[in-house]
Amino acid sequence: MTSSYSFSLLVRAPLVILSTAVMGTLSLIASMWDRDGRQQLAIARAWARTLLWAAGARVTVVGREKIDPRGTYVVCPNHVSYMDTPVLLAYIPVNFRFLAKEELLAIPFIGGHLKRAGNISVPLDDPRAALRVLSAAGKAMREKGVSMLVFPEGGRSETGELREFKDGAAYLAIKAQAPLAPVALIGVRDILPMHSHHLKPGRVTLRIGDPIPTDGYKPQDRTELTARLHAAVRALLEQGHVQGNLH
Repeated sequence: MTSSYSFSLLVRAPLVILSTAVMGTLSLIASMWDRDGRQQLAIARAWARTLLWAAGARVTVVGREKIDPRGTYVVCPNHVSYMDTPVLLAYIPVNFRFLAKEELLAIPFIGGHLKRAGNISVPLDDPRAALRVLSAAGKAMREKGVSMLVFPEGGRSETGELREFKDGAAYLAIKAQAPLAPVALIGVRDILPMHSHHLKPGRVTLRIGDPIPTDGYKPQDRTELTARLHAAVRALLEQGHVQGNLH
């Protein structure tokens, strides 16, 4: 057994478990009165930064100035690891909620907590119902000024390569009349590989691209927008890591 492996077991794992238990409890308590989800988001951000620190992740953010923290966007990153979520929570500066699979929000206690925070579930096995949910989410974004984070690949990439995008993110952005914000996560897979439970220290680069406007687009244009979004995320990924650590 290597020393780094021993450190992961003896130090990193207990820190992650402790932080998740404490912050999860605080967030659950806050959800009893925090109807707009802002306090729960703040707690989630603190949890995320603790996890990244425990993992030894050194995060560099590029392009943060391209999005307005007070703006409304459909944030669209690639998806390669369970650690994607902590990185996004810690470093995407807008007030956002997750668009998640229906099964996640159906989990007892946790599901109700996530719903109260404003996260939205999508029934992936029912396309018509999914469109109705996306339309309602778009309306809520317009009315409340809240951004949504969507993994347009629909799930984690087994190989780490960028997969085809589903068009739900573009449809949501059109309904909300909000820009699509392309985001690339680089190096997260090295922190927590697919099917692994052991965190490893390493470098992470989060690249934020130029927002893609949706003004004037109609739902039938979502295929075109999805292609533009996919190309934008791919271009960000191809830029790779940068030197330094720009928080």
